[in-house]
Amino acid sequence: MYNFNYHRPASVADAVKTIQSAEEGKLVAGGMTLIPTLKQRLAKPSDLVDLGRIAELKGIKRDGNTIVIGAMTKHADVASSEVVKGAIPALAALADGIGDPAVRNRGTIGGSIANNDPAADYPSAVVALGATVVTNKRKIAGDEFFTGMFETALEPGEIVTAVQFPIPEKAAYQKFPNPASRYAVVGVFVAKSPAGVRVAVTGAGPSVFRQKEMEAALGKSFTADAAAGVKQPASGLNSDIHASADYRAHLVTVMAKRAVAAAK
Repeated sequence: MYNFNYHRPASVADAVKTIQSAEEGKLVAGGMTLIPTLKQRLAKPSDLVDLGRIAELKGIKRDGNTIVIGAMTKHADVASSEVVKGAIPALAALADGIGDPAVRNRGTIGGSIANNDPAADYPSAVVALGATVVTNKRKIAGDEFFTGMFETALEPGEIVTAVQFPIPEKAAYQKFPNPASRYAVVGVFVAKSPAGVRVAVTGAGPSVFRQKEMEAALGKSFTADAAAGVKQPASGLNSDIHASADYRAHLVTVMAKRAVAAAK
């Protein structure tokens, strides 16, 4: 690692002030991506601002027909939450399948979506459930938050404070995991609500995206057979040593079928 200044603010306001005054500052949530990046000397921030002490960024609550999860809430806490399991069991199951126990007990929902790794699980839930990302400045619709590989709509000095998830009628998440790290080679989150059906795909492309042709088919018939009738084009999908673009395209349909069958 290179030398840096380390800060542990006790409030969001202090964190914003610190990161804005830094020459080249980085926010630290769970550190699941940032710490390995620093160890490999792939980043050289002047300051690290650790959000771990900020109590207002943690916690889970139900607010009417919405589940609100603080940005610094750990994956393990989402997975074990009776509030989440009772309202959106698919979201709890997704959190329970992230990485391994070490990652789930350190990584956070806010850090995950702010990082926007193309193979991360949470972005699919944010988009499929029509969630809203709350920051210290504004509210951002899930459809507008993820803008590209490792890119989001967040502005410099803007901090995710919570995510608001509307409670669906039915939902499920299914993924084809990398056998070593358990990240999503392809993951599909399907959600049905009074507003319609939403299908979000992660792992397959540079960033999470909606499969709107499949949404239309499932809107007419919410069945696995309806999902099976929609084929994902391979154009523009990721291709690497783990899976070709063609294989990922095939997996989108397979995971969607499984998600629809599992939705509850």
